[in-house]
Amino acid sequence: MIPLRDSTRSHTFPIVNVTLIAVNLVVWIYTLMLTPRQALAVLLQYGFVPASLVGVNWAAPAEALPGLVVPLVAAMFLHGGWMHVLGNMVYLWVFGDNVEDRLGHWRYLAFYLLCGVAASLGHALANPLSDRPVVGASGAVAGVLGAYLVSFPRARILALVPLGFFLHLAEVPAVFFLLVWLVLQLVNGIGALVGVSEVGQLVAWWAHVGGFLAGVILAPMLRLRSAQERR
Repeated sequence: MIPLRDSTRSHTFPIVNVTLIAVNLVVWIYTLMLTPRQALAVLLQYGFVPASLVGVNWAAPAEALPGLVVPLVAAMFLHGGWMHVLGNMVYLWVFGDNVEDRLGHWRYLAFYLLCGVAASLGHALANPLSDRPVVGASGAVAGVLGAYLVSFPRARILALVPLGFFLHLAEVPAVFFLLVWLVLQLVNGIGALVGVSEVGQLVAWWAHVGGFLAGVILAPMLRLRSAQERR
């Protein structure tokens, strides 16, 4: 299912969400201007490698952590193809504005980045020895989806639904849409772990799951603190 819009209206302009989308698109366009070798060098340098956690010298975190934190953040803004970046940005456009409206601008930015980091760590937990760089905003966007689920459970989503060879417009409950999305990530993630699909192993399914769970947990905590501060 491809989301087109939701039934929830924001009361503030989603400046952070729009900026995040713009930054992702600008970075993607920049990588298109590089030679294939240069683009690969960027992915290798700034993509998150799960196996890098194994080599961290935890006895000297001040020296080791900067080299780890940079890829954890930078990887969120790199993508591997047009479908990758546009798919993520469509989901962020539909769901992100409402979550930002609920959390507040700066809190939403911190939330987005934390979900992205949690997503990468979730992928590393499932693939601790992988030396393949992981890039994409999918994990952070998954956190936004988790936050939307707990914040707007009664919302409805207008989506393109594939039926055979055709796409149909349908308005579905947000809970149904997001839970179906989560189940697909879990099924594909388990399939990748047991080696059912080699293609599925190229997608960081557990990053999606980790980001989603982080969003479900963090959103109510940040929303509660925001309400307390207003009072």
